[in-house]
Amino acid sequence: MPRPLLILSKALVLGLVLSLGSFWPAQAADRARLEAFLTVTGFDVALESIKLSAASAPEMLGLDTDAFGDDWTRLADDIFETETLHDMALDILEQTLSDDLLAHAAEFYASDLGQRLVVAENASHMMEDDTAKSAQGEAIVAQLVADGSDRLNSLNRMNAAIDTAGHGVRALQEIQLRFLMAAAAAGVIELRIDIEDLRGMMREQEGELRRAMQKSGLSGAAYTYRDFSDAEVLAYAKALEHPDMKLVYELMNAVQYEIMANRFEKLAARMADLHPGTEL
Repeated sequence: MPRPLLILSKALVLGLVLSLGSFWPAQAADRARLEAFLTVTGFDVALESIKLSAASAPEMLGLDTDAFGDDWTRLADDIFETETLHDMALDILEQTLSDDLLAHAAEFYASDLGQRLVVAENASHMMEDDTAKSAQGEAIVAQLVADGSDRLNSLNRMNAAIDTAGHGVRALQEIQLRFLMAAAAAGVIELRIDIEDLRGMMREQEGELRRAMQKSGLSGAAYTYRDFSDAEVLAYAKALEHPDMKLVYELMNAVQYEIMANRFEKLAARMADLHPGTEL
């Protein structure tokens, strides 16, 4: 499945669970079916790819990753250990994902088209060279624009469907804030700006960040689905726009957001053992 955009704040995660309470827990899926769900949809690989985001963590704090040496690699591998991420996702989904929603998503991704999409998505998720992927994706988008291709509309529909409420930008900012606050609490950095002032600065940058994320999402989709026909891309967009699939993605986004924020907070706490503090 496409890597879910990080769309929900911690309060909204709880709100989502409560608002969809009619599904749970009476109809909640059992753990064995959830294990199969993670595999057939490719969400297990999407979760594993969260570890790649750790590479940019020091930059958020104004630190140089190279300064940590091999210790950084060992720390990131420990904090973002695959089994830990997997178990965290299962623990949340076991309490929240209904059998009906699970069955709807699994049925699509188990199809011939669905499985080919998952193979392509898994490869894209785990591609470490984001620069090369972005460059190739942007080149594809540029050619689609020049050709006046309807494929662009399908790709945009796909991205809109997996972030219906459009909260990806705010969630990314919230992750950064939680990381900064955890790093400050651990003594890794010294915050010399009030947290509300920092939130205000981020709000001012929200429009620019939103445009950057939309551009990145489009180029990423163009690259990931480059070998699929226009008809297949359109079929996928329509599948993602189904109300049940939208609910699945709301939950997947919430799960991935909470896991990422949790791991970054853990990372900040452990960084105190690797590097002296700095000022921000």
